Amino acid sequence: MIRVGVISDTHGLLRPQAKAALAGCDYLVHGGDIGNAGILEELAAMAPLTVVRGNNDRAGWAGAVPDTARLAVGPVIIHAIHDIATLALDPAAEGIAVVVYGHSHKARVDTRNGVLFLNPGSAGPRRFSLPVSVAELLIDGASVSARIIDLDIS
Repeated sequence: MIRVGVISDTHGLLRPQAKAALAGCDYLVHGGDIGNAGILEELAAMAPLTVVRGNNDRAGWAGAVPDTARLAVGPVIIHAIHDIATLALDPAAEGIAVVVYGHSHKARVDTRNGVLFLNPGSAGPRRFSLPVSVAELLIDGASVSARIIDLDIS
């Protein structure tokens, strides 16, 4: 079983609770609105990191961060993008099993046309009354499942 940790919308805040929830992952994916390069350094020290730039990632360090990225875990292809509204491809037609995205700060897991769509929610500063969360993908061969992990920030 391979565990992929998914985080998004840190906006410059990598909480210890998020790091604890992602500890031990085989891979990490950040869905954008990172906030600063230090967050990428911390996450990359934990596991191989795939990252995309969010609409708020405008500083010089973010210039090297792509708008979309892919991670292949065995036969499972994960496509990452910050804002799902900008998805300009048919994931099922391209053999993509999972689309990871962020932007809305609302955690969500759903399946469309055989493709798993995962928004881990926001792990950074709380927005409105939304929970603070990350997510994980569990991959076993070609089988993929996802779960949202609400973080206790009290």
